Amino acid sequence: MLSLASAFGQTPIGGTPTQQGDRLNLVSSNSGRINAKTGHMVFYIPVYEHKGNTLSADSGYIYEDEIKRQFFEAFGNVVITQPSGTVIYADYLHYDAAAQHALLTKNVKMVDKGSTLTTNHLTYNMRSKVGTYTGGGRIISQGDTITSKNAYYFENTSDAYFRHKVVVRTPDVKVYTDTMRYNSFSKMTYFFGPTNIKPTSNQQGQNENLYTERGTYNTGTGIADFNKNNLYTEGSKFLKGDSLHYERAKGVGEAFRNVVFVDTTDKFYAYGGRGLYSQSEESILMTEKPYIITVVKENNDPTPDTTVTPLETKGKEKKKKEDKKEVKEQEENVNPSTPDKADAPPSKMHLPADSSLREAKMDSVYMTADTLYSRMILVKDYNPLQLNLSRDGGKLEADEEKDYGDDEDDNDTKTDSTTLNLKDSLQQQLEEIAEIKKEDAPLPIKPTVKKDSIKTPVPLKPKTATTEPNRMGDRQNIGSTLKADSVLRQKAIVPIANQADTLINQALQIAQKPDSVQKRPDTLTAAQLDTAKTRIVRAYYNVRLFKSDLQAVADSVYYGMVDSMFRFMGRPMIWSQGSQISADTIYMQILNQQMDNALLKNNAFMVNAVLDSIKFNQLKGRKITAFFANNNIDRLFVDGNAENLVFSENDKTKTITEMFHDRGGRIKVKMEGKKIIDYTTIRKVDQKVYPFKLVTQENEILPGFIWRPQDRPTSKEDLLNRKREAPQSVDAKAGEKSDEKSQPADNKENIEEPPKKEELTKEGNNLQDIKHETN
Repeated sequence: MLSLASAFGQTPIGGTPTQQGDRLNLVSSNSGRINAKTGHMVFYIPVYEHKGNTLSADSGYIYEDEIKRQFFEAFGNVVITQPSGTVIYADYLHYDAAAQHALLTKNVKMVDKGSTLTTNHLTYNMRSKVGTYTGGGRIISQGDTITSKNAYYFENTSDAYFRHKVVVRTPDVKVYTDTMRYNSFSKMTYFFGPTNIKPTSNQQGQNENLYTERGTYNTGTGIADFNKNNLYTEGSKFLKGDSLHYERAKGVGEAFRNVVFVDTTDKFYAYGGRGLYSQSEESILMTEKPYIITVVKENNDPTPDTTVTPLETKGKEKKKKEDKKEVKEQEENVNPSTPDKADAPPSKMHLPADSSLREAKMDSVYMTADTLYSRMILVKDYNPLQLNLSRDGGKLEADEEKDYGDDEDDNDTKTDSTTLNLKDSLQQQLEEIAEIKKEDAPLPIKPTVKKDSIKTPVPLKPKTATTEPNRMGDRQNIGSTLKADSVLRQKAIVPIANQADTLINQALQIAQKPDSVQKRPDTLTAAQLDTAKTRIVRAYYNVRLFKSDLQAVADSVYYGMVDSMFRFMGRPMIWSQGSQISADTIYMQILNQQMDNALLKNNAFMVNAVLDSIKFNQLKGRKITAFFANNNIDRLFVDGNAENLVFSENDKTKTITEMFHDRGGRIKVKMEGKKIIDYTTIRKVDQKVYPFKLVTQENEILPGFIWRPQDRPTSKEDLLNRKREAPQSVDAKAGEKSDEKSQPADNKENIEEPPKKEELTKEGNNLQDIKHETN
């Protein structure tokens, strides 16, 4: 037998080390015979050794080319065992000994360390330890299953590169992409094209998706880092940024630079330089020049262009012409002029003559701060403010601080509290995470048994595979799993490029379109209230708000969508056309995308500049209540030591002629079609008229007066790029009081610290702070 082996090119057993190292060495075989046609010596159940590798099969033979290169053909139950422990199984092997290059086909299985590769066509170099499959295959590593049409596997680094219809399945997610690198040791995936990462169908948050065109995802830790065209979506929520970091275990996503957050359900969207989203709380924390936009309706008053009419007062008989002057001056305090004509005489200010006012238009309210925080809460956990505002003014509060003399009847009565407006959000709670199988079950395809491809020579008495089960390598189901993977790839939807921009733009279009029907809490059933959710918004530090006809600043703002109520706290100040409004706390409510009412609580003050801003019309009280119709003031109530100070001017000479000072328990102003039709002072009227030459610095300013036009945002760009000036300190040496003393005191108990990043990752954040703010 040995002589025959040598005669036909087989390396004999026990050859020299040089011969054994360079050429294939037959270690053992059951039997052998000469093929009469080819002259090759065919061995049955042979075992060969080459450069430390062992090659075995049911049958095989070695032949040489003209330059003495050895080639090994093996058939049936091929097994290659390497010193590293890697084992490769196949039905057929063609091996180039000089290049150490193996071509394996039919039911190929490669097992190394913690990975298993299966395919029907594998080329593998045992020197470089690089394998390539085409026509479809899969790699299983530590619970991760990856299938693709083509792949390159690098055994030394545990890296694999996949191309064309790549699908990754893990216990938690499914990944769809076209180009990917995977490291089986670190379980890190690297993406180089449009990629979707979706949770498995039985996972909580199954409406979630991560999209990127370049980035990494660790299938073991669930941590993603993306840096090109990134988008995180969860149901109706979208988070986009130039960079995106996501931690699946914590349910937290963080975006950086050009961040956009959209929730199409409640029409909420926000922008910023950095955004942190918490899945459990459905919250977003925005910093670095963040701002949010609220869509409201513009004025829909069909009244044509009209000159502002003066404010007519009671209590002192004056000439009709002079009375009209006083009415004009006072109305500027209630219905101010447009910003671009703020310096013009009040009696000459006109409303814009625009026919488009006859149709409802939409306007946007921009709000920014150092930090913006928003989250979803249950409607039943939200305590709306019970301001009990009445368009008739409500009951006049008793005022014992001052006695103005005889009372005047007050027929004001109480009305019901304001109607709540719920910007919908019914969210179905998802089921608990179910146990997931670590490997997909193969499709019920009956495996086929391949016979030995060698037809000649006929084996004498070869041993069957059943006598040596380990040589099969558990390959019975490879055919069925590869067919199942082929079906899976055909059905897989690989995303296209620029999908993030398309989806975020579609979401913004939906968010910017107001709901035609709005749901209110009082229309929900008890069962619906248990799951109905609403959004709250908190803004912290240097809050600025801009609307085309309204601007505001404050230290903090709280907004709840249940009642659509803005709460301005900490030196709040609002500008509406030519007027400045301030108080300790300001409440402003929007209903049906329109301004509905506003309440200035404690130290309420309204100021309007006259002529060249040397003199100011002023309206003051403990509180001021305003009601709106078509975004214009419909009626106004000043309560608690109410005072009204107005300067009259001469239309021709543009000079101030006199000053009117009115005091009472309440001042009522009623408007219709942008005209003041009624002015009433209630309780112990005290009215005085001063000729301008008798006006002094002491009586031209009401106590608590402040005028700060420099704090007013002038545009959206100014809103983001300029902060409010800090309050001045008291100059002890000069003995003068600064602006800080003339401003309302900070309402610090209502200004809470914004939540920190680590707080967002905790389950079930306590809602006591929300109840505190809304009470």
